[in-house]
Amino acid sequence: MLIDASSMATLGAGVALAGGLAGSSLGLAIAAAAGAATLGQDSRQLRNVIIMAALPMSRAFYAFIFLILVITTTLPTIQAMADPAGSGFAVFGIGIMASLAFGVSGAYQGSVCAAGIAGLAKTDGKILTNGIMLAVFVELLAVLGLVFSIMALSILWLM
Repeated sequence: MLIDASSMATLGAGVALAGGLAGSSLGLAIAAAAGAATLGQDSRQLRNVIIMAALPMSRAFYAFIFLILVITTTLPTIQAMADPAGSGFAVFGIGIMASLAFGVSGAYQGSVCAAGIAGLAKTDGKILTNGIMLAVFVELLAVLGLVFSIMALSILWLM
């Protein structure tokens, strides 16, 4: 068979990685655009802009962790099964869920960070901690996407 359970699972891990990379890229672009404008007003805010703009990058790491887990744990489990049936399709579905969690939260965290960055010049950097705290709320959804993905793989006995 051309498309077997292992290849579907690998595809799911790849989709999750693509979503994480896309979310990180979009979030970084949105936050960095606001950072460039802020630095035009107050170049002393460079450190704060870099901190805020870098926050959406974590999605790439969460997606990479998911990819590694699927390749090192789930694929050997699927390959050891006598009849993997729909296991590969299940991992593919979990990968889509993870991809959406990583991608959407990355883009929206970039928007939250951009708003925080826009306020740095006006407050002389005093809004940094508040901006990070607000961005952490969106970060939590990406973390939950990773945790729920791992839980789903565990519940299906694929880890």
